[in-house]
Amino acid sequence: MEWDDLRARRLGTRELRIFLAVAHSQSMAKAAKTLGTSQPAISKAVADMEHALGVRLLDRSPQGVQPTQYGRALVRCGIAVFNELNQGINEIGFLVDPTAGELRIGCPDALAAGMIQVVIDRLLRKHPRITLHIETTSLYRELRERNVELVINRMPGPVAEEDFDAEILYHDSVVIVAAANNPWALRRKVQLADLVNESWVMPQSDSPLWPALIKAFHASGLKPPRAAVTVSSFHVRISFLATGRFLSVRPESTLRFQGRAPLLKALPVELPSNQEPVAIMTLKNRTLSPVARLFIDHAREVAKPLAKRKW
Repeated sequence: MEWDDLRARRLGTRELRIFLAVAHSQSMAKAAKTLGTSQPAISKAVADMEHALGVRLLDRSPQGVQPTQYGRALVRCGIAVFNELNQGINEIGFLVDPTAGELRIGCPDALAAGMIQVVIDRLLRKHPRITLHIETTSLYRELRERNVELVINRMPGPVAEEDFDAEILYHDSVVIVAAANNPWALRRKVQLADLVNESWVMPQSDSPLWPALIKAFHASGLKPPRAAVTVSSFHVRISFLATGRFLSVRPESTLRFQGRAPLLKALPVELPSNQEPVAIMTLKNRTLSPVARLFIDHAREVAKPLAKRKW
């Protein structure tokens, strides 16, 4: 099907907005209420879109509506259209006032509390009217759905996703950590075998930090330790560690950003090489906003010492 001027005139931002509301609510009545119009007007708009495109966009049933494969394609298109439109408006605003703007990013909470906090602090010192929003879960989905402009995260391997661009900032290692008040933190030499029966507070099993620890124990002929507590929240893990009774794992670079009175210490345990790149990931063919480009410039500067350091 070729796109022509007639179809373009029949499918503008008003129609896309209506269709996105219907697809999101899975109901013409709910979409009408959301948009402040009548259900017949919504039904007619959808029917006109289907006629203009020559395909069925919605499957109707007594329970509501569901987008067809054509409808799902239009949803993706509509999200991209409004995202780019919003980005263009923001860019115009930034050109008018380069000290203001908005940016949404994604990163794990450990990075958010470390390197990203430093990047944001430096950025806001120069541009105090910029607003930033940080997502810490479902990072790649948020990036694909254009809810965030960029993601900073560890890359266990090459970026297989064809829709991502990646720029490596530095390489990082996983270390075993304890609170400064933990007796293990006072030891000059520690063997993995000594830690098997300790109490561990660990991230969820889908965290990229898990495999490095398991690999280290297996390489030493040891059974990996049992996690006494598993929790996804980085801050909750810190609370457990602060009791002085638990061990955990963290990216080594995050210890650099603890401030003058570090709470955590890396234990002197030899682990197999587990370096992985930390990268900025963006969607291919997506124009980055001026604020995103500023953020990336600051991230490169903050990462320079990490990139030069030999872990």
